[in-house]
Amino acid sequence: MTLQTPVMRMCISCRKPYDRKNLIKITKDQKQGIVFQKGMGRSAYICKSKKCYLDSKIKKKIQKALKTNLNPEFFDIFEKEIASYNDYSNKGI
Repeated sequence: MTLQTPVMRMCISCRKPYDRKNLIKITKDQKQGIVFQKGMGRSAYICKSKKCYLDSKIKKKIQKALKTNLNPEFFDIFEKEIASYNDYSNKGI
C-alpha cells in the first residue's frame, strides 16, 4: 500500500501552500461560469483563514487569478459562500 502525497495549492491571499482539501476553490468553468468547489478550468484557491477571505484586496486577487472581470453579484455569492464555510468551521471548535 502506497500513501498518496497531498495535492498542494497556494492561497492567493497569504501565498502559503496548503493541501487542496483545506482550501476554497473558485473555478472559471467554460460551461458553468464561476463555480465554487467544483468544475474544470482556471482556478483560484483561498485558505479558510478569516484574514485571507476578508482581505480588502481579495476581489482584485480573485479577478487576477481567474483572468476575468467579475460582476458585483459574484461577490455577494462569494460572501455567502464564505459565511457558510465560516459557520461550518466554527462548529468544529
